[in-house]
Amino acid sequence: MTEPRIYLRSIHLERFGRFHDTVVGPFSDRMNIVLGANEAGKTTVASFVGGVLFGWEEARGNRNTYKPEGAERAGSLLFARPAGADASAGAREDEETFVLSRARNADGLQGDTFLVEDIDKDTYRTMFSLNSDELRSLSNTTDTTAKLLTAGSGTGSSPAHALAHVNERLAAFTSRAASAEQSIPQLLARRNALRAEQQSAADVADAYRAQDRELHELEPERAAMGERVEEANRVIEALTVAKSSLAALDAERDKLKGDIARLAKSEEEAANNYELHERSCGRRLARLTASDERALRDRLENLATRQSRQAHAVEVARANYTSSVAVYEALQETADDEADRRSERSKRRIQVAFCVVIPAVLFLLGVPLFIEGRARGALSYMAIGFLLSVFAALMATGGFALLFRPNKEEGARKARFDDAHWVMIQDKKKLEACQAEEESVAAQVREALDEEGLGEAQGSVRQARALLDEAREARQAMALCRQRQQAAAARRADAEHRLQEIASERAAALQRAGLSPESGVGDVEEELERRVRQRTGLIEALESMNQRAGELAAVLAQAETERDFDRIKIEVQEVTTRLEEARTDFARLLLAKHMLEAAIATWESKRQPEVYLRASRLLSLMTEGRWTRVSLTREGTLEVADALGRTRQPVHLSLGTCQQLYLALRIALLTCADNVGRAIPILADDILVNFDEQRRLGAARALVELSEERQVILFTCHEGVARALKKAAKQSGRPATVINL
Repeated sequence: MTEPRIYLRSIHLERFGRFHDTVVGPFSDRMNIVLGANEAGKTTVASFVGGVLFGWEEARGNRNTYKPEGAERAGSLLFARPAGADASAGAREDEETFVLSRARNADGLQGDTFLVEDIDKDTYRTMFSLNSDELRSLSNTTDTTAKLLTAGSGTGSSPAHALAHVNERLAAFTSRAASAEQSIPQLLARRNALRAEQQSAADVADAYRAQDRELHELEPERAAMGERVEEANRVIEALTVAKSSLAALDAERDKLKGDIARLAKSEEEAANNYELHERSCGRRLARLTASDERALRDRLENLATRQSRQAHAVEVARANYTSSVAVYEALQETADDEADRRSERSKRRIQVAFCVVIPAVLFLLGVPLFIEGRARGALSYMAIGFLLSVFAALMATGGFALLFRPNKEEGARKARFDDAHWVMIQDKKKLEACQAEEESVAAQVREALDEEGLGEAQGSVRQARALLDEAREARQAMALCRQRQQAAAARRADAEHRLQEIASERAAALQRAGLSPESGVGDVEEELERRVRQRTGLIEALESMNQRAGELAAVLAQAETERDFDRIKIEVQEVTTRLEEARTDFARLLLAKHMLEAAIATWESKRQPEVYLRASRLLSLMTEGRWTRVSLTREGTLEVADALGRTRQPVHLSLGTCQQLYLALRIALLTCADNVGRAIPILADDILVNFDEQRRLGAARALVELSEERQVILFTCHEGVARALKKAAKQSGRPATVINL
């Protein structure tokens, strides 16, 4: 099963002529009809395809280049290759797509450009883009036919044209005309004449050869002497450089040695200071990291908080105890006060008097009044006396009750005294407990500080913080000492490395000067003086040689003006070379002639009959058998024969028949040359308008037959042309795709 062919699926005109962002399609891979009225843009679409493939036309004269106003032409062509064998069946989801696009001509064709690698612009315009004007002739029929049919083998031009060119060149090589520059007879005569002139000029040149030989023999000696002088100069320069370099390097070496000693001392001092600072704060505190110090300070803060809280508790307990003692002592002082006791006794006497005297007086007044009233029979006196007596009895009873009632104030005072004494005892115990807890916390703090290496603080958190501050300062000083030590060590290492470099540079400078590495400045100076004396002698010898060379050059200067011998010699060589090249080219052309004659014979016997046989069948189909044969004369011109065998040239045919002839020939060429423009569609712009109805139907069948081999897109504004094509396509079993524009 053959691989499905690539075909044009759709045309996207972004900006072209009057079209803007327009898509034409989709097309099938066989017969397609684009139907549209006049000025619908059929020719514009056909021109757009050629412009994308081979470049937009430049504006020349009054030609329409379809360039929109204020914008550049741009667009793309979408090609497809179906997964199955039938592209017209509509199965597009498995199609492989390819895109060709163009904007500016300077940017070139973009996308899958391999689709047009097998076709050029001229072939496309001659064979693939057809209109009614193109069907009136087929210029250079032999060349076009040969180009299409031999494209698969790499032939770029017609073999017949190539053979004619070869014959012209062979005639030029054998011509005896004086104007023929490549003529072999003319080149032989010219070479013989030049050789005679060369012999006469050789005698004149022999007189200068001896002097020239001497000059050439002197040149190596001069060159060798010059090299020796240059070598002496180089050595002297190297010695001079070595002398100055050694002086500078020795001075730098002495300075570096002093710097190394000073840096070593600084490094030792920094190390000692580091140890002093480390001992001053203790190794443990000196090795604290920042995170460890923060954690330790947090622990100290917790301990300080505990101490502060406990101290506050002790102060509160002490204050409470002091207050309770003061209250107790005040109560004691109040109980022992004599004035209070006298006041108490006075109150007691008043109570006794009130309880005894007043009731007695009232009783003494009431009894007589009662007796007197009874005696008189006065009830009022009796009632008053009785009431006074009862009231006296009640007062006496109340007084005695008050007299013998317990003293509440004395009880309250005693209760307050007992409470104050109890509170004092409680506060004392609390104070003692808080003081014991304070001592325990102090012991814990001291133990914690000892564990953290802060024993010198003697249990004082404040002192411990001061020690941490001192340790931080000591660590900073230690870090500074360490930096100084490292800096001194690095500088000392650099200085030692530089000493090694100086030793290497010194040895290299002495080696360049040709001296041993142990040499000193004095040795260099001695060698420099010896080399200067040697160079002086070499310069004198070189000047003598230069003087002799100048004399010889002056003698040969005259010989240089006499160039006849050289000119003739060069001309002889040139003519000899041209003669050899002409003979070689002549042999190659003879070989090419035989090969082309053989190739043309083979091509004419195999491919050409097939083309014209198909063209004859197609022309007969289009003309309903009126014209039956198309052939090529020996002179390379076309001729056609009718059913009676009469032949005619295309120029003697009617316009419609002539167009049918060239259409049949193009279809035959396109079907035979299936390896040219395999993916490019055949674009036909109203090529059937000059055909009558019967011949139009025959041409439609020929185009449908072509669509079986290549994709065909026919643009027309005539319904009759469209009906003929649809009818022919339907009869072939593959309906045509119609696109209304």
